Amino acid sequence: QVRLVESGGGLVQTGDSLRLSCAASGRSMSNYHMGWFRQAPEKPRELVAAISSSGALNYVDSVKGRFTISRDYAKNTVYLQMNSLKPEDTAVYYCAAKSFARGSVYGTYDYWGQGTQVTVSS
Repeated sequence: QVRLVESGGGLVQTGDSLRLSCAASGRSMSNYHMGWFRQAPEKPRELVAAISSSGALNYVDSVKGRFTISRDYAKNTVYLQMNSLKPEDTAVYYCAAKSFARGSVYGTYDYWGQGTQVTVSS
């Protein structure tokens, strides 16, 4: 049973930074693409950043240059470094995993964490 646990969310001010972590257990995630999604109230969930099983990076345009996704294969952990935060980044952030065998980093993910709240005040 795969379990993903996010941490690192919180309340910050505009321009501040946060680092989210997603610790995986139950299976090595080395053959999985890992993604960070977010969902703001009354908005659809969106893929913010993804890192493929081979380390290729993908970002939604709104976070390019501000967010950085990385993974530590030895720790089975994925990170999202968020800099220059804006109020529009406020959302619940979810970590998710998708088997590389099922294609690209886009599409349906196999496993999800419970989410961590990020609130950016103006």
